[in-house]
Amino acid sequence: MDSGNAAVSTGAEWIGRAPHEELDRTSRPVLPRHDPFHVPPPGFEHARPGTVLRSRDVELAFLGRVPQKLTATQLLYRSTDLNGQPMGAVTTVIVPPDRAGGSRGPILSYQCAIDAVASRCFPSYALRRGAKAIGALAQFEFLLISAALAEGWAVSVPDHEGPQGIWGAPYEPGYHVLDGLRAALNYEPLNLSTDAPIGLWGYSGGGLASAWATEVYADYAPELHLVGAVLGSPVGDLGHTFRRLNGSFFSGLPALVVAALSHVYPDLDRVISQHVTPEGKAMLAEIQDLTTAHAVLKLIRKDMGTMVDEPLENILRTPEVQHVFDSIKLGTAAPSIPVLIVQAVYDELISVADIDALAETYSAGGTDVTYHRDLLSEHLLLHPLSAPMTLRWLRDRFAGKPPSSKRSRTKWPTMLNPSTYRGMLRLGLISARVMTGRRLDRRPLSALDR
Repeated sequence: MDSGNAAVSTGAEWIGRAPHEELDRTSRPVLPRHDPFHVPPPGFEHARPGTVLRSRDVELAFLGRVPQKLTATQLLYRSTDLNGQPMGAVTTVIVPPDRAGGSRGPILSYQCAIDAVASRCFPSYALRRGAKAIGALAQFEFLLISAALAEGWAVSVPDHEGPQGIWGAPYEPGYHVLDGLRAALNYEPLNLSTDAPIGLWGYSGGGLASAWATEVYADYAPELHLVGAVLGSPVGDLGHTFRRLNGSFFSGLPALVVAALSHVYPDLDRVISQHVTPEGKAMLAEIQDLTTAHAVLKLIRKDMGTMVDEPLENILRTPEVQHVFDSIKLGTAAPSIPVLIVQAVYDELISVADIDALAETYSAGGTDVTYHRDLLSEHLLLHPLSAPMTLRWLRDRFAGKPPSSKRSRTKWPTMLNPSTYRGMLRLGLISARVMTGRRLDRRPLSALDR
């Protein structure tokens, strides 16, 4: 190989050359699927994973309407897809202007519960000022992202489903999360240190993406200084979840997963072509353009069994479908970093038995697992209620403290813990600032930090 080809193969041609777009306050955001920023430049496949290909400054707004006194940087970077092929991905990186600890302060990758195929649900769009994304969960999770910013942490918020919104795909979300962190560290204007401790946090679909990142981390990006991950209700077994939710109030969620996975599993797409009725095919096509909440409301108690030409269970047992269910199940590798798993016992979406099994698999593989198994909460309520515990746990990991030796399951509810309400008061004050567009300032909240 000559020297010219060697430069191409290492990705050296990208170093210092990524174009940057300055903040444009006059234009509205474009959906990612139509946004040229999201299209990787020719030859990007020769760059190293995590190489920044393009950057821009953007405005953020709560619900797309309440502008925030923050400027975020979006990075298009080279990542990897489910099959190990090069892919472009985007993350939104926010650094608090008065960040404590300087450039060596902690970094958090927050994985939103995108839970949709539609690109209007991607954080890179939903968090921006002017975004029209009613029903995108990322818009509400901005309150928790803001809580992390109020800690003085830099936050990376990746579009972990990739440019096609492949919700439920294995491995790939983890690659996008880790490469997003690499990109943030590689982008010099952010002034982030490679020595900074890094944490992961996500809930539900975001917990699933975070879990994949922990499972692939040791082999894919061991140079990153990951110190812990919070996996909130991380959808341990999507196949079981499909059966559990089909025909329920949340039947739109498994329908979205099937619609997404049909794009990357040809055999699943063939099964759909052969057995799904015209009505069912039209439904699967339609929901790919809907936000998460819209899809759920549209398909309340919809039974997928009414849209196939033979008993649904027979189709689910076919080798093609079983292969998909097996391949998208968590537990392929035990994380090499400490994890906090948070799960409600009476979760109406995710079976606690699935998360029990995942915690046991990780523990048996040598992972340092802290498992909070909450007795009183349910799926939607536990995410905000567990935020104070999550932030404390991450603070300790960033400070280099070892995890508590008390790691067995616990059923002591968060809502009966006094520290929850101190933390919720702090979260409420932060949320009030976000909802009114006021500057996030750590100092007035310092008395509530512990």
